[in-house]
Amino acid sequence: MRVSVSEMSTNALKDLNLLPVSELEKKIENPSKGNFPKSILQNCVDNFAYSKNANSASLPSTTMNGSVVESNGADGGTMEVEYVETERLTDLPSVETTLDTLMVRLDSKDWVTVCEALNNVRQLSIYHKEKLVALFPDLIPKIVKSLKNPRSALCKTAIMTCGDIFKFHNDSIIDFLDPLLLQLLLKSSQDKRFVCEASETALIAMTTWISPSLLLPKLQPHLKSKNPRVRAKASICFSRSVPRLGSEGMKAYGISSLIQIAAAQLSDQLPESREAARALAAELQASFERESSVSWEAFCQAELTALSAQAILRVTSASKE
Repeated sequence: MRVSVSEMSTNALKDLNLLPVSELEKKIENPSKGNFPKSILQNCVDNFAYSKNANSASLPSTTMNGSVVESNGADGGTMEVEYVETERLTDLPSVETTLDTLMVRLDSKDWVTVCEALNNVRQLSIYHKEKLVALFPDLIPKIVKSLKNPRSALCKTAIMTCGDIFKFHNDSIIDFLDPLLLQLLLKSSQDKRFVCEASETALIAMTTWISPSLLLPKLQPHLKSKNPRVRAKASICFSRSVPRLGSEGMKAYGISSLIQIAAAQLSDQLPESREAARALAAELQASFERESSVSWEAFCQAELTALSAQAILRVTSASKE
């Protein structure tokens, strides 16, 4: 019985689909031990690799002019999701209709619908924030769910939503901040650059618009996170928030507690944490010396262990030089 080359190639490809890569390589290196000539086998492997690459490329994900284009798995086509800057968001044409359907759309299995709903949340934050505050108990868990979503476009839209909530709701969000804060610290620590950058922007909004006296206690537990990158991001946020307390606020919060936090972060394994600790120590020193007749050196030696005091004094003396 004669078998055509194309039939042999087809059969070989079926067999190759069942083999791990290492076995494919062995068959190519030792064609005499297999059932097919080397040239045909190599051609099948090439076709197999091309087929895999073509399949993986069938879900496009590109960024153009601030918009991300990703495949919508529902119909195999592409849907364009634009990341709208806050300044470009306009008021909603029908607020009540949007509110009536908001929660259902945030729970949709269609990620494009969820992105649109999140942008509606951003619009409500800007133009109708008093109506949105009442929804926080049900709304925040849905935003957290989107923050955890592996689809980058949806995740980034949720991150931008957090930034706008911080900016326009200020301290009103404090009772619901914990789950948002954890996710933003995690996202700002990951390797996807545009998700990481969006998270850092949201964290800057948080430290800018939420009162430091309320925010610092929320950040403090994350300074002891087992994840060193989360610790580093929390340290940066903490260091950025403390100066906003002002001298009186630092005294009320407790300069002793703050200098102990700075000393602990100075020995962290990541340079970002150590740099944030140095900035915090310098800020505390400047505030302390404006308000107290006691020397900075005496204060550090009284409040810290000998090694910690030495470390703080070393970095604060270096910052003056």
